[in-house]
Amino acid sequence: MNQAGTKAAVQKMQEYIESHLLERITLKQLSDSVGYSPWHAARMFKENTGKAPFDYMRSVRLSKAALVLRDENHRIIDVALDFVFDSHEGFTKAFSKEFGISPKRYSRSTPPIQLFLPGKVFDSYRAILKGGMKMSNRKEERNTKSIFVQVVERPARKVLLKRGLRATEYFGYCEEVGCDVWSLLTSVKEALYEPVGMWLPKSLIREGTSEYVQGVELPLDYSNQVPDGYELIELPPCMMMIFQGEPYEDENFMEAIDEVWHHIEKFDPAVYGYQWNKEAAPRFQLVPMGYRGYIEAIPVAPLNK
Repeated sequence: MNQAGTKAAVQKMQEYIESHLLERITLKQLSDSVGYSPWHAARMFKENTGKAPFDYMRSVRLSKAALVLRDENHRIIDVALDFVFDSHEGFTKAFSKEFGISPKRYSRSTPPIQLFLPGKVFDSYRAILKGGMKMSNRKEERNTKSIFVQVVERPARKVLLKRGLRATEYFGYCEEVGCDVWSLLTSVKEALYEPVGMWLPKSLIREGTSEYVQGVELPLDYSNQVPDGYELIELPPCMMMIFQGEPYEDENFMEAIDEVWHHIEKFDPAVYGYQWNKEAAPRFQLVPMGYRGYIEAIPVAPLNK
C-alpha cells in the first residue's frame, strides 16, 4: 500500500475510534473497519500515530474524561464507567499515570494538564509548513477571494504562554519546543478564547527567546497553576483587526494562508479609520480549519483626528 493509502486507512481507524469511543472496541472490529488483518492494522496504526491502538484509545478516553470532569459536575465513578473503565480504581490509576494528578484532585482544582489531542489537523498543518511560512511572491493572476474584515476589542488580560528560542513561525516553534503545547493550552478551563499562535511585539520578546509563541488568553484574576516552562504575562486593552478568509478544503492550507497574507500585505487600515498598532499586542493566528477559513488578527488604533 502506498503512503497516501496507509494514512487514509489510519485516519479511517481514528474516525472509527472516535465514533465508538464510549463502547468497547476490539482490535478485530478496528481492523475490519479498514479491511486489513488485525496484525497489519495495528502495525500501520502505531507507525503513523506513535501509539498502539489500545494505548491511543485509552489516551483519547482519558482526555475526554478530563474535560467532562473539568466542565461538568459528575461523579468520578460515573465518568469512569461512561468511558469504558471497569472500576473507579482502574480509572484513577490510569488517569493519574496519564496526567500526574488523580481525577479527584483534578476535578477540584482543574490545573492545566497535557491532554492527548489526536493530530489529524495539526499533522497536516505541520507537513504543509515544513518549508517555512513565507508570503508568496507569485506574480501570476490570482483568483480573487473574499476576505471578511472586522475590528474587535480585547480587554486587559493575562496570557499563559510558552516561548521558543528563535522561532518566527509555527513549524520552527514545533521544532524547538515540540508540538504538544496546544494540548495543554486547550485544557485551561479559565480561557477567554481558544489558544492562538502569536507573533510577539519587540517589547514582549525576552533576550534569547522567540518572536513566535503559543498561548491562551485568561482573565486578569487567573491564579491557577502555571506549568513548568510556561509563564504568565499581562496585556493591556487593545483593538484587533480580524481577517478571515473563505472556507477551504483542508489540504489547501497553504493557499488559504497565503491568500489572507496577500490581502493583509496590501491592505490599508485607514479605509476603516484605523492604523496599525503592532507594538500594542501580539499579532495572532487561529488554528487553520477549512470549514471556517483561515483567521489572523493584527492590533490597530483609531486614526488621530
